[in-house]
Amino acid sequence: MPFSMRSIVCVLGLSQAALGFQSYARGLSSIAGTPASCSNTQISCRNTTAVPGACCFNHPGGQLLLTQFWDTNPSTGPVDAWTLHGLWPDNCDGTWEQHCDISREYTGIRESIQATGEIALLSYMDQYWKDYQGDDESLWKHEWDKHGTCINTLNTKCYQGYSAREEMIDYFQVTVDLFKTLDSYKMLAAAGITPSSTKTYTSAAIQDALTATHGFPVTIGCKNGEFNEIWYHYNVKGSLQTGEFIPTSPDGTKSTCATSGVKYLPKSGAATPTTTISGSLAPTGGVFSGSGYLNVNTGGATKGCIISAGTWYTTGTCAKFTATPSSSGFTLTSSKGNCGIASGAFSCGSGVTATVFMASGGSLAVSGSTAFYANAVPTGTTQATVYTTSKATSLTIVWQAI
Repeated sequence: MPFSMRSIVCVLGLSQAALGFQSYARGLSSIAGTPASCSNTQISCRNTTAVPGACCFNHPGGQLLLTQFWDTNPSTGPVDAWTLHGLWPDNCDGTWEQHCDISREYTGIRESIQATGEIALLSYMDQYWKDYQGDDESLWKHEWDKHGTCINTLNTKCYQGYSAREEMIDYFQVTVDLFKTLDSYKMLAAAGITPSSTKTYTSAAIQDALTATHGFPVTIGCKNGEFNEIWYHYNVKGSLQTGEFIPTSPDGTKSTCATSGVKYLPKSGAATPTTTISGSLAPTGGVFSGSGYLNVNTGGATKGCIISAGTWYTTGTCAKFTATPSSSGFTLTSSKGNCGIASGAFSCGSGVTATVFMASGGSLAVSGSTAFYANAVPTGTTQATVYTTSKATSLTIVWQAI
């Protein structure tokens, strides 16, 4: 299965196919590891001649599979979204390699992502890249160790000015970016295929619903008659990091669902937010507990949420916080560390002293007040600092348990 090298010049002139996906990972300035130019523009799994080098052409794992889960017992992720499984390189003939570089089977995955400052990436992974046993980081590590290390364009030798673990971060970022283009729940729902405890579906109907958007057949997986996995197949023009992902047919017969009688069971629990949520989903008592999101209400509407560093974001994915009872209230932590009020601002991090918060009417409260402020409502990729002292924009912070 031919695998293509990564080059900025090779990709900049490409016109993305209607169903293709152009990957730029974390931006050209931060993934300048690809050689400055690549003469090869062949598509993986389609080359008829040998392709020199190993950084501009995906080989042997030239067919990339974006894989998704539908977990119901126990359920993971939002009730109206499939979750991310991984991105796998197949050898164009149905075979694959695994655990290709033991020396790069890294530990401390979460800390590695945090160290790069990719807060939005980590927040998204916390919400959508889920492990059914509750240890998300173990799934991330498994996917990188088993599959990511076998993607040849992610070899450290392909990077100029390589930074430690840069290739692993690129793997996670590109996988997430591709996943965001594949809303399986909506594709199925558009064809009248929705989770049900009583209905069953045919494999042909499921396949038609997904093919209508993807443009090519996908692999659907079932366990005990229950529909629980989807694999989307791509060839790549260029490298994984900056190449064009081109939808294609599976490199072999892989679907495991029966012809008919396929169950698509609903998840339990409540849906989790992405960026905007209507209404207050918080408890009305004085203590928050467990895991949840901190949604921001301003001007009578919910506009975004608090992310892991404690800042307000309106266009990204909400961070998961943990509320732990403490004396007369509770403390909050995020993936960054303790959350507290420091110099009049809400922040979370390893050096932050935890504040004991309260809840009032379902909103977060400090010293009996639910009033928080920002200089302005953030837009685009801007993050706003949240203050306890008066500023131009007033807001409240509402808990949504997950």
